[in-house]
Amino acid sequence: MRVTPGIGRLLGDHATSARAKSGKRVALLGHAASVLTDLTPTLDALAGAGVRVVAVFGPEHGYRGAQQAGLSEGHAIDEATGVPVLDGYLRPMAELLAQASPDVVIVDVQHAGARFYTYESSVHDLIAACGASGTRIIVCDRPNPVAGAISGPVLDTRFASFVGRAAIPLRHGMTLGELALLFARIHAVADLVDVVPIAGWTRSAWYRDTGLPWVPPSPNLPTAASTLCYPGICLMEGTSLSAGRGTTTPFEVTGAPWADARLARCLRALALPGVAFRAADFIPQFDRYAGQRVSGIQLHVTDAASFDPLRCALEIIAAATRLWPDRLTFRDEHFDRLVGTDLVRLALLDGVAPADIVASWDGELAGFAEAREPCLLYD
Repeated sequence: MRVTPGIGRLLGDHATSARAKSGKRVALLGHAASVLTDLTPTLDALAGAGVRVVAVFGPEHGYRGAQQAGLSEGHAIDEATGVPVLDGYLRPMAELLAQASPDVVIVDVQHAGARFYTYESSVHDLIAACGASGTRIIVCDRPNPVAGAISGPVLDTRFASFVGRAAIPLRHGMTLGELALLFARIHAVADLVDVVPIAGWTRSAWYRDTGLPWVPPSPNLPTAASTLCYPGICLMEGTSLSAGRGTTTPFEVTGAPWADARLARCLRALALPGVAFRAADFIPQFDRYAGQRVSGIQLHVTDAASFDPLRCALEIIAAATRLWPDRLTFRDEHFDRLVGTDLVRLALLDGVAPADIVASWDGELAGFAEAREPCLLYD
C-alpha cells in the first residue's frame, strides 16, 4: 500500500494548493506528528514552499509533543522558521484567531480514532470559531490508525466536555478530515471547510498497513500498536485501575497494587476474540501509583480486526469488580465523561454482562453510521 497523507498532496498539485500558496496569512494547527512522509516537519515544508505561515496553534501536549496529558507547552517561537507558536490547549480558539488574524487555517493532525482524544475537540472548536469569524480551513487528512470500525455509545450531550464535544461514538471509525466535514455540517459552515484526502488509503487499513512512519502524536501513544488498546484501556482512568501511564507500554497494561494474577486467569477464561492476556507486574514512574508495584495484565492484540477494545475494557472492569468488590471504584464524573454517558457505569454497577452492554449500543450505532455517510471520503 502506497499512502500519501493530505499534507503531501497539498504541497503537490491538489486543487486546494493555490489557496494555501496565495500569499494569504496562514495559521497551522499541528503537533509533533505533523510531518511529511520523509519526516520533514509540516511547518518547515510550508515555509519552504512559500506559504506565509503567521502562527502555529499547538494542541494538548504542545506543538513539540513534549508534555504529558492535561498539559501544553505555552507560547514560543519556532527556531527553524521564526513563526510564533501559540498555546491552543484549553484556550478559546476565537482568541487564537483574533491574535494571529489568519485568512486560512491549515490542520495537519494525527488523531487516535477515539472520541476522547482531545485533538478531535480542538478541531471541533476551531471549526466553530472559524465559522463565527469567516476564516477558511483546510484539513490535510491522515489515516485513522484503528481503521473504520465503530463501537461504544454515542455521546449524550449532557456529558459533553473537551474529551467529547459532538454526538459521535467513542470509536467513530472516521478520519479527522471526515470528522471535520461532520463538524462543519453541525455548525452549518460547510462552505468554509476543505479537506485534502489521503491518497491510497482505505477504511479497512490499519496504520501498520500504510507504510508511513509512526510519529507519536502524544507521549503515551509511542507506537501504532498502542492505539489498538487505547480506546478501551483509557477508560481505566475513570476507575481505580492504572491505564499504564508512566510505563513503557501505556494502554497495553492495566492493574493496581491490590490486584494479582487472578485477573489474568479470569480474562483468559473468557477467550475474547483478537486478544491474549498475560499476568504482568509494572512500576509506573509517574501518574497513578507512581513508584508502586502494580499487578495486573498486559494485553497482546493477536487480530486487530476482531479485537474490540471497549468490550475488553468492560470485561476487565467487571472481572476486577468480582475479584475485589471493595477496591475497584469509579471516578464517576470522569468515567462518564470518557464514555459519554452514565449508563455504562450504572450497568456495570448493576452487574449487567459486558456483552449485553455492548449489544445495547447497536441501535444508536446504526443511526450514527447512516448519519455519517455523507461525510465519508474512503471506501
